[in-house]
Amino acid sequence: MKVYSSQKKSPTISFQEALFKSIAPDKGLYIPTIIPEVPKKIIDTANADSIYDIFLYLAQSLIGDEIPPQKLAHIVRTAFSFEIPIVSLEENIFCMELFHGPTYSFKDFGGRFMAGCMEYFLEKEEKEVTILVATSGDTGSAIANAFYQVKGVRVVILYPKNKVTPIQEKQFTTLGKNITAIEIDGNFDDCQRMVKEAFADKELEKKNLTSANSINIGRILPQSFYYWYAYISLKKNISSGDKCIFAVPCGNLGNLFGGLVAKKMGLPIDMFYAASNANDIFPKYLETGVFQPKSSVSTIANAMDVGNPNNFERILSLYNHSYSSIKKDIMGFAYTDEEIAAGIRYVYEKHNALLCPHSVTAYLSLKKQITTKTKGLFLATAHAAKFPEVIYSIIPDATLAIPQRMQEVLNLPKVFIPLPPLYPYLKDFLYGSN
Repeated sequence: MKVYSSQKKSPTISFQEALFKSIAPDKGLYIPTIIPEVPKKIIDTANADSIYDIFLYLAQSLIGDEIPPQKLAHIVRTAFSFEIPIVSLEENIFCMELFHGPTYSFKDFGGRFMAGCMEYFLEKEEKEVTILVATSGDTGSAIANAFYQVKGVRVVILYPKNKVTPIQEKQFTTLGKNITAIEIDGNFDDCQRMVKEAFADKELEKKNLTSANSINIGRILPQSFYYWYAYISLKKNISSGDKCIFAVPCGNLGNLFGGLVAKKMGLPIDMFYAASNANDIFPKYLETGVFQPKSSVSTIANAMDVGNPNNFERILSLYNHSYSSIKKDIMGFAYTDEEIAAGIRYVYEKHNALLCPHSVTAYLSLKKQITTKTKGLFLATAHAAKFPEVIYSIIPDATLAIPQRMQEVLNLPKVFIPLPPLYPYLKDFLYGSN
């Protein structure tokens, strides 16, 4: 597999090189040079019961021979060892629950697959790396758990003070060993900026820095896999002439990019709905053609509090910077905290189900547009129990069952390093650490 930089000013490299570099020398993000097309016959005959076969086929199609088939099969089976329920919520609207992994977030998919690939290459080369991650919530917990005690890997997680939920924070500040949490006195954009500055710093090259954010192609590619599983599971419900729409909660746009890759590979998705909170940079771009980053604002859907989404340039590159082509495939929606709260309340009262504040934005976008000739599926990206303060503030008498593994982590003491939102402090820490 060869990948190119979205800035197109750096040479193409292998998947393995991109996995450890994360960002190209020209500051671009890596994208496959060729998006392989899946034959229609395979799509038509694929069976949702053989989830590992589907995922392995996709992984081999994208990565090629860089990882031997037996090793790749082991990585796939280990990474995706949890269920992906697809629930019929109401007529023509389905929900794919992506939160049944170890940290109850869709980011377990990308994190665990990436950890398996890195572990394979590191064992082969006897190399050590430092993974530097910025998180607005679930990325930190997913990456920390995926790489916990992986030989040759140290993880440093930057997160904004008082802007992630207590459960999210506990999931990555209580592990210790090879996981270090750094609390930044700022917002997520500050964390993301500091990570980018570290990667651009030549003096830190000897630290072998890499990222596990969605800027890393190893995190982003497996996020295309579950779109295939969803479609293959639902195809019996899709009649001739029906439109197939997938609604995606959007922050850094990595999840959406994964879906667009699946479409480029031949998955017959007619339209994507990109749903956001008050940080509506991407929906406004879809409306106006102007991409205007701004400082993020805090919302009850905190994982989507992103003012300058990284993967926007990947989407641009995938569509050869054609705004009209992007508009044909994606519609944007944005919701206020009040609208998100009303959506959570509506689903609870109507269906006796609880959606997290991110997932409900995708549901609302479908609810607004669904017709009798449309089959819509929205991605539920995190377990509602990760946001108890939000849920109880909206529905005080809600029955919110907290999974045992989540409850256990709440009782552990957190350990973190506080830093101001200034890169030199992070550099001093990284430069002075082992």
